[in-house]
Amino acid sequence: MNDETPARTRVVVEEPLDGRRRVRIDGEDVGVVVNPDELRGLLTRAGLTGEDTRLIDWQGGGPDDWPAA
Repeated sequence: MNDETPARTRVVVEEPLDGRRRVRIDGEDVGVVVNPDELRGLLTRAGLTGEDTRLIDWQGGGPDDWPAA
């Protein structure tokens, strides 16, 4: 059986801790961000596009949850 479904990059943005959120891509720790702009920059540097990041696994809060440190 030939599965032609393209592999999806799994992006996990972890629960906020002291205003920071750790980011993992396919299980690899790629950094810590404090706001959506930093997250976008980190994902861009990792070579991910908007299409790749549609299914971000937001843990402990969604994309609008960026508590101050």
